[in-house]
Amino acid sequence: MKKDPFDAIKEPFNRFLKIESSGGILLIFATIAALFIANSGLGSEYELFWKQDFTVGSELFHLTKPIIFWINDGLMAIFFFMVGLEIKRELLAGELSSPKQAALPIIAAIGGMIVPALLFTFLNYGKVGSEGWGIPMATDIAFSLGILSLLGKRVPLALKIFLVAFAIVDDIGAVIVIALFYSAQIHWSLLWIALALVAILFLFNYLNIHFIPFYMLIGWIVWYLFLKAGIHPTIAGVLIAFSIPSTRKIKLKDFSFKIKQSIEDFCDEPCESSITLNHKQLASIDNMENHLHKVQSPLQALEHKLHGFVTFVVMPLFAFANAGVVLSGFGLESFNSLTINVTLSLFLGKIIGIFLFTYLTIKLKIAEIPRNITWSNILGVSILGGIGFTMSIFISTLAYSNIILINQAKLGILFGSFFAALFGFMYLKFTLKNKLADE
Repeated sequence: MKKDPFDAIKEPFNRFLKIESSGGILLIFATIAALFIANSGLGSEYELFWKQDFTVGSELFHLTKPIIFWINDGLMAIFFFMVGLEIKRELLAGELSSPKQAALPIIAAIGGMIVPALLFTFLNYGKVGSEGWGIPMATDIAFSLGILSLLGKRVPLALKIFLVAFAIVDDIGAVIVIALFYSAQIHWSLLWIALALVAILFLFNYLNIHFIPFYMLIGWIVWYLFLKAGIHPTIAGVLIAFSIPSTRKIKLKDFSFKIKQSIEDFCDEPCESSITLNHKQLASIDNMENHLHKVQSPLQALEHKLHGFVTFVVMPLFAFANAGVVLSGFGLESFNSLTINVTLSLFLGKIIGIFLFTYLTIKLKIAEIPRNITWSNILGVSILGGIGFTMSIFISTLAYSNIILINQAKLGILFGSFFAALFGFMYLKFTLKNKLADE
């Protein structure tokens, strides 16, 4: 039987998918809460709260910015750091680690970026807001997996992996677009200093230095320099992530042997329950903790520790702070062309781009369709790819400075993401149910 390239990476994705799916559901609630509060009697208090100044630092050095800044530029830098860790992992040992495995999700993601951007440019040609072409390029991993999780075990795991893989490539594209097209005027002297510090971190990596506080301290300095240099500081998060070591300090075979030895030492005599442990048992525990620390690379350790915080704190907080679009006033009394164009570009552009490029990739024999995945499944996740949400909202705040355009774009993102979630869910529920019935 021919080996499915997805088999080797299915198990590590189980925990990832569970966390991301739960986070996607939380994102939905955060969005609904933001919309409800923004359009209630508390709307003005909601808006003013995010504009309040908040100071981080001490008397020696401090930075005072509005709360919304600390969320969009501070906490989201941690989000992008997490994205960078995921990208590096995928490039080293995941779905993007070999050309054959990477071809299908990469080309699908390229289609899912190019077609929506071109469609938006065509629909908005010569109109106000045309610079927002990058808005419909993104796919929200957590939100889309949250919708898939509602379908339960009927969804093939390989389909979830395909969705995650092309969404990660999508993130790479979004990072590049932000860096090249949505950064302010660049102060090159500060940028060169920041890049020199990044180079030092890569030198640390090369020298196999695993002391994470070094990376974090220099990382936040790089974040500040990027902010002052005119490059969006979240890009610093990705660069710092790429510098984090991916090597472990102990071989797996040695780790297994030493753990077994420590367990034997722990109970070299008949193990009897007692209130306290003896010195030998405590030493065995210390040895096991040391071995456990050595067997996990800093890359995986940080990703593991940050995953829950980013999914359950950073992203919902970002959604709650940014999704509160006021549906009356600010030019939103009726649908306008920008809102409609963003909606259509996200919903239709993603479907056409992802599905068409996937179809061509397989028909031209550049890649093979994964086992247990049908064309109806591919169409279903192509629809879900239109859930841009987090990254799309983020790009809209960079593309526009006018609050009217920002709100119109956000409304289009919400509608496009809603239609993609609704129709993607209904389509997959229908097709997967029929598939199970046929079996």
